[in-house]
Amino acid sequence: MALSGCSSQAGADHTIQVWAMGSEGKQMQAFVKGFEEEHNMKVDVLAIPWGDAHDKLLTAVAAGKGPDVLQVGNTWVAEFAEAGAFLDLTEHLDKYPNLNPDNFFESATATTIYDEKTYAIPYIIDTRVLFYRSDLLAEVGYPNGPETWDDMLDAAKKLTARGEGNFGFDIDKGSHHIPMMMAWEHGWVYDTEKGADNFKDPKFKEAMELYSTFFAEGLSQLEAGKETVQGFSDGTYPMFISGPYMVNTIKEQAADIEGKWNVRVMPKAEQNTSMAGGSHFTVFEGTDKVDEALTFINYMTDPETQVEWYKAASTLPTTKSAWEDPMFANDPFMKVFGEQLNSTQPFPVIAEYEFIASELLKTLEQVIRGGEDIDKALESYQEEVRKILSD
Repeated sequence: MALSGCSSQAGADHTIQVWAMGSEGKQMQAFVKGFEEEHNMKVDVLAIPWGDAHDKLLTAVAAGKGPDVLQVGNTWVAEFAEAGAFLDLTEHLDKYPNLNPDNFFESATATTIYDEKTYAIPYIIDTRVLFYRSDLLAEVGYPNGPETWDDMLDAAKKLTARGEGNFGFDIDKGSHHIPMMMAWEHGWVYDTEKGADNFKDPKFKEAMELYSTFFAEGLSQLEAGKETVQGFSDGTYPMFISGPYMVNTIKEQAADIEGKWNVRVMPKAEQNTSMAGGSHFTVFEGTDKVDEALTFINYMTDPETQVEWYKAASTLPTTKSAWEDPMFANDPFMKVFGEQLNSTQPFPVIAEYEFIASELLKTLEQVIRGGEDIDKALESYQEEVRKILSD
């Protein structure tokens, strides 16, 4: 592996603190043994549930005390960079070959930059594709899954018509990803200069109308129901949108439907753009172990390491060259995710994005559950966004 930066002698007496999030955090401590042996360093990993991570980071920033390396969601970079939480890495990139922005997917590096400075390094890339029961979709005329959103509506109606308890398309109402992706796919583009006026765009409204239609016509379940894999396995939820981790989950938990399901790139309206999600590594502004921290990040973003990390944690590599490995090139499911990564877009790189996204979900809930007129709801949403951006 191409490694640079801190030598084993320089790091001999050093321990670096790493905060790693979600299920990956639980696996990282064992995984980094190779790094520790190679660099004669100790990596102390604290695994933090994603649900607690944002608040824990806020507390660390307020106290001025954090780890050396942090894993953060890619939508957090602007917020915490603005707060001065992360070290500006711009001048350090040339010292570590694996940190070169050209190594990564452009949609991943787009969320590492704030105010023309680099504050993060892509670590895990995530995107969404359509999971579908190929056997059931074949029965309604779509053996390869729906190609467009018009196809999605048609297929969902036919699948729902199978009878009570059956639906066409399972939507996670707690995720802002799906309505935002629908908006992009309808040609909507967020322009930072326009602020709240972005959400006056007829293309945004068209996408939100489509989202609400699935619930209004009973094609998607409004109330809490079965767990997604269970519904996918028994056929009551024959389509849903999710990430790469779900491939192994289905293989493990629904082995009885092997050969009866598949994945395909996102449905198309004007385009089939999916999200460029995932997480990044950042360096805490207050660390006195910058070289050690960046040497660790350099190791974790090496293409060979990224392939091995996928084997351990089922997370997609951010480095383009890692996708040339047979692990991805020869896997039919991963090839679809690789294809989708060529049509991805990051969420708006603004400090207020998480608040805007949360407000969007509240607005859509008022429409799909409260029956509020969508024009009125979106007008109210625009005013709320205006307040968020002006605070």
